[in-house]
Amino acid sequence: MRPLSDIRYEQAGKSDPYLHQSSGFYDPASRSKGSKKKWWIIGGILLLLLIIAAIVAGIVVSNANKKNASASSGSSSGGAGGSGGSGSPLSGGQGGPAGAGGVGRFAVATDTYGLPIYPTETNSAVYGAPTFVPPSSDASSNVPSTFPADPWSPGDSPSWIVTRPDRPRLIAPSYKWAALPNMIANDPYLFGWNETIFGNATFYYNEPLTNYSIDGCLSCSGVLDVARQVKVKVKSWAYAYRMTNDSTWVDRIWSELVNAAGNNTDTYFGEEGNNWNYAHFLDTAEFTAAFAIAYDWLYDVWTQPQRDAIMWSILDLGISWGLQAYTNQTFHDSNGWWNAVNGNWNCVCNGGLSLGALAILGDDPTGMAEQMLNYTVPDATANCAMAPSTDGTWSETANYWYFGTTAHAEMTSSLMTATGSDYGMLNANPSFNETALFHIYVTGMTSLFNYGDHGPNKYSTTANGMLLYGSEYNTPVYTLFQRDRFDAAEPWSMFWYDGSVTGGWWDGLPLDHYFDNGLDLWASMRSSWTNNNGTYVAMKSGNHTGHQTHGDLDGGDFVLDFMGQRFAGELGSGDYLSTGYFSSEGQDSQRWLYYRKRTEGQNAIVVGEQNQVANNGPTANFGTTGEAQDYTTTYTIPAGSTAFFTTDLTSTYFNVTSYQRGIRLLNNRRQVLLQDDIVATASVQWRMHTNATITYQDNGTTAILTLEGKVAQVKLLNVPTGTGATFQTLDPVRYASDPPLPTNPQQVDQPNPGVSVLSITFQDAGTYSIQVLFNPQWDDMSASDFVTPPTVPVSQWTVTSHNS
Repeated sequence: MRPLSDIRYEQAGKSDPYLHQSSGFYDPASRSKGSKKKWWIIGGILLLLLIIAAIVAGIVVSNANKKNASASSGSSSGGAGGSGGSGSPLSGGQGGPAGAGGVGRFAVATDTYGLPIYPTETNSAVYGAPTFVPPSSDASSNVPSTFPADPWSPGDSPSWIVTRPDRPRLIAPSYKWAALPNMIANDPYLFGWNETIFGNATFYYNEPLTNYSIDGCLSCSGVLDVARQVKVKVKSWAYAYRMTNDSTWVDRIWSELVNAAGNNTDTYFGEEGNNWNYAHFLDTAEFTAAFAIAYDWLYDVWTQPQRDAIMWSILDLGISWGLQAYTNQTFHDSNGWWNAVNGNWNCVCNGGLSLGALAILGDDPTGMAEQMLNYTVPDATANCAMAPSTDGTWSETANYWYFGTTAHAEMTSSLMTATGSDYGMLNANPSFNETALFHIYVTGMTSLFNYGDHGPNKYSTTANGMLLYGSEYNTPVYTLFQRDRFDAAEPWSMFWYDGSVTGGWWDGLPLDHYFDNGLDLWASMRSSWTNNNGTYVAMKSGNHTGHQTHGDLDGGDFVLDFMGQRFAGELGSGDYLSTGYFSSEGQDSQRWLYYRKRTEGQNAIVVGEQNQVANNGPTANFGTTGEAQDYTTTYTIPAGSTAFFTTDLTSTYFNVTSYQRGIRLLNNRRQVLLQDDIVATASVQWRMHTNATITYQDNGTTAILTLEGKVAQVKLLNVPTGTGATFQTLDPVRYASDPPLPTNPQQVDQPNPGVSVLSITFQDAGTYSIQVLFNPQWDDMSASDFVTPPTVPVSQWTVTSHNS
């Protein structure tokens, strides 16, 4: 037969699954329910959560909907996604086992934002300090909590020339597969994830072959979603086969591979020889990874002709173009630029090519696989591993962290299991371990502090690299944090999770954190780790360059979560297909013409209706009383608790003589003060984007924000004399004075339905101290419980500066 690298296919729509969050069951009707959440529409925040949940972590269908051939493949349908079933945290949940000491899954459900809901619990034996329990201390238990030691050793000098002798060699060696069933039977997390994986596999099984659907154009977003759909399907089906020995799963994988390699004569799947679209190299990398998993995990199942066909697809459609990216300067300049930058492109491209090479090492008659690793491994350690700053912040955005760390973890884990070494992927950057901490703090009470771009549908990316990093960096907080998340249930988790972990991840974790690298300069502050109805405040400053053209002109930008609602939010990505959207980070970039990327599209001050300076150099300061939550889920804030973040944004603006912005928590973290001390030579406009309905009191100096039944009062404390300044509601659109959008082709700015801009305008140049106080109307507070802070210049803020 022809190798799978001979190809053809037809353009069609993509699948669009949604998850009904309350039940954890697939429910197409929930798409209309989702439209009520306006931030889904404007920024894709929750839409992305739902897509990840539906695709990766939670499509659990009833037994009646499962295909007959696999009805006995998994256990009976139990807890979905990351919800942990419906049982007590001291039980195994619905239909599941309890872990050591009778403790099951901590989270009893997920909320409408997909975040875990923890029950009221003050038992220190359950929610103690995070730790991995040494095997010796668990000698009385016959229940395996983690995998045995790897019986294979590569010797003193690990090398990809010396690969493990058995299969699989990528991420999940045979000794782990052998131990897994008994671990699933006794671990509530593994049990629940296994159920979800089988549910997902069944759902995918009943879908048609993945269509070749081009997003915009092949050099735009290409066929990345297609590649990632194929990858997640192959992972799920290969897992299902290895757990059941049911060859029906293998047959389904083969059909998908034949189609994805263009050998299905009834469909079209790209340009022959370039079916995986090297013009958008992420596509090539993800297809290569998908075929590598199929080749390696089912190595002993394939016939020799099938194995050869998959191998030649990896070589001809993946690795051959990867080598061009490194050795052909012309090809590199147009399609291989990613191997000279940090961030998700480097991680995904090097990761996919590395998985492909590791899978076929020893079988490849061309030597290209070994040659590929000689390029990808050192390049990834020099670039992908350097994506986190010295403070752990991912170089692009909080959302692109998912793409980058997923690929980094896949490549690192595969190198370790296949060759016995990570070759510096884990320690080349001394700060890489801090990027998991970044993910924890950038996660708010409703969603991420989702500044900048969000990226396309994730499909095969999750935060499960946290499980690998928890073990490799001996930081149980990372493992404990991720295991209750809705995206935890997928095959990688089954092999990266260390079930010996115990304790509450929040125990001893400070409520506040300052990320001090000059590229980043941002702070995260909150009232609780386990009460999603509390306060979350995050503000950023930092340089606008060095973010892989995914950032915004957003110095001083912030988000506010109160009472389970995001009252000040982000608009998210613009249209990736817009002219010049990724042109550069320079001041004259067309990217900065689009509202969602412009300064007026942020929760920031705008001076003279102009964008901020692109290559800026702000400074920042941070203070906190340093509280860390204890082991309980009912943590009480001690009296006097506070935190603040200030930043000098003078260099971030044109027409500004001096400018300092500060945000701080007041009244035991139940109120928030935002203050701007600015001397400007042009007009000044304070702007905040919200989904709330806005009404006004006190002659327009008090705004009442109402969102999903929750109310926050916003007060302008000191109206500058003679200005008559009041709050106003504006539409989220570009200024009439803005430069025109590109006309070739004619561009239309993205609409922002359901969003209002709460604003204060000072038409004249001058010196202003703009003090805005946020008073969430908590159920247990009366009007007399709120405080009015003293007037203190931002430059003089300290931890105690606002004490009464």
